[in-house]
Amino acid sequence: MRNPPSSGLSESGFAWGSRTFAAVCCATLVWCIATRSAVRRVVCAEIPHNGGVAATGTPIRQAYVIRGQRLEYFTIAYNSLEGLASIIAGLIAGSVSLVGFGLDSMIEVASGAALLWRLRRDLDVARREHAERAALRTVRACFVALTLYILYECISTLIRHVPPERSIAGIVIACASVIVMPVLARAKRRVAGQIGSGAMRADSRKADFCAYLSAILLGGLLLNALFGWWWMDPIAGLAMAPIIGKEGVDGLRGETCCDGCGHH
Repeated sequence: MRNPPSSGLSESGFAWGSRTFAAVCCATLVWCIATRSAVRRVVCAEIPHNGGVAATGTPIRQAYVIRGQRLEYFTIAYNSLEGLASIIAGLIAGSVSLVGFGLDSMIEVASGAALLWRLRRDLDVARREHAERAALRTVRACFVALTLYILYECISTLIRHVPPERSIAGIVIACASVIVMPVLARAKRRVAGQIGSGAMRADSRKADFCAYLSAILLGGLLLNALFGWWWMDPIAGLAMAPIIGKEGVDGLRGETCCDGCGHH
């Protein structure tokens, strides 16, 4: 009796990796250099630094507010492109985690718009506080909705055993975010400290979470591409869900709103 033929899954996976790995690395390197340079151009302008004390003088504070606005404009532009590309690539490949990552990017866009709204009201203390609380609660509610979507899609994919296709575009997007998002998060934290903004500080944490989610997504996509472990994709999506959900629930409870409010 003959042995059943080997599926050749590992061999084909390694062959695919050897043919495309160099192209993926080159494309990712160019993209990351361009986006990282753009962030640095936004944050490297010289502004007097006050250490850990929030700026109260109007000229200095206004300079940091303008920097914060530029960071949020960059956030909106970058995440709009990232989200659109992720959703399209995810739909083509049938990747739940990639589509979920794209939707998370769209929430980052909404968050950036909310922060712009808040920063434009910075000089009015009463309106500033109201804008921070309203923006945080709205964005956190979106995080809860996204968590429910990811849980549903990942569980249904595992039950139906629907394998996603390999996605080079998804790998490039995830690599870029792993490099760019920590730089953006650090820049936002500095501005948050200088203007005493809890909303801006929470927004910097969202950028940190985006970097973590990018690493999770990258791991799932690479394991599927190289070894054919399709089930790692929905599992990567399930790994994202508690991270996103906790931020949403904490925000709705008002925990994040209170963080940093006393720095005004």
